[in-house]
Amino acid sequence: MTHTLPVRLRAMMWFLAAMAIGLVFIQPAYADRIKDLGGFQGVRSNQLTGYGVVVGLPGTGDDNLEYTVQSVKAVASRFGLQLPPQANPGLKNAAVVMITAELPAFAKPGQRIDITVASMGKAKSLRGGSLVLAPLLGADGQVYAMAQGNLAVGGLGAEGADGSKIVVNIPSTGRIPEGATVERTVATGFADTPFLTYNLQRADFTTAQNVAAAINRRLGLGTAQAVDAVSVAVRAPAGADVRSALMSQIENLSVDSAEPSAKVIVNARTGTVVINSAVRVGPAAVTHGKLTVRIDENQRVSQPAPLSGGQTALERKSNIDVDEEKKPMFVLAPGPKLADVVKAVNAIGASPADLVAILEALKEAGALKAELVVL
Repeated sequence: MTHTLPVRLRAMMWFLAAMAIGLVFIQPAYADRIKDLGGFQGVRSNQLTGYGVVVGLPGTGDDNLEYTVQSVKAVASRFGLQLPPQANPGLKNAAVVMITAELPAFAKPGQRIDITVASMGKAKSLRGGSLVLAPLLGADGQVYAMAQGNLAVGGLGAEGADGSKIVVNIPSTGRIPEGATVERTVATGFADTPFLTYNLQRADFTTAQNVAAAINRRLGLGTAQAVDAVSVAVRAPAGADVRSALMSQIENLSVDSAEPSAKVIVNARTGTVVINSAVRVGPAAVTHGKLTVRIDENQRVSQPAPLSGGQTALERKSNIDVDEEKKPMFVLAPGPKLADVVKAVNAIGASPADLVAILEALKEAGALKAELVVL
């Protein structure tokens, strides 16, 4: 018995060491959170737009544009000041602007949001200006926020007396951090709908089924059902508090997203080529080379001998040279991985422009197992 125990302990130590080494070499399985794959229907931001007047500009405004004059008169009329109809004040210190903002989901009255202000007329710069109180409207025509404040402009412009000028960035656009106050709440309806609908950012039947399965494992069988490749319907009791807690649980569940469909994205303008990991290449033979034709035009003065009766003339001489770069045919073996595809294409020595032609030819030959998208 005295020698048996150390032997068992030694065997146990070897076993644990082997398990530890095995765990080091096991690649962890990565999963995505449900909140990173999409969002619940109705929980979204809303765009707001408005029209206003920026004042206090150092002579860089719209000057005497007619709609600028009308806008300034409308602003003045709010305070009971009626300008004569024929009045046409110089408005180099004012500019009419469009105001845009994004109203977050569940934004409540009193909260503040950032706004962007952009000139509509011929204002050279909005630097130093201040936005007069202006309403921000939603797509339904209702006022959801009120905007006002001093602009922060990142651009800069300067002009000399001789007409020379310099412009850095865009001085006719600025931002006002927390420049608008929310006045109305957007109704989402998520507390009273029969189902909570979760929508994927990218349509995929497999991912939708995986999301529904993950929710059912956590909340019980029959809670979620994949409606199509985008939407998953989730049964939930009525009530904002109950549904908020339920949505919090669902968002943090981990799910294995499906492998994306094989695609090769080609930007024809920049020559950028992006190949995702699902692309496969079948057996194919590719030859790649260039044919260069060069034409040199030379001029030579022909001077006749004295007393020959000839005339001096300009003689043209053209040299045509054809250079064909010869490269042997290269065999593309079946590529089960993205690295194999990249290695095979790099071995050909193709430029980005030539690579597009090679990919199109491989697609036509049926060797490229992917969708070719040209931007």
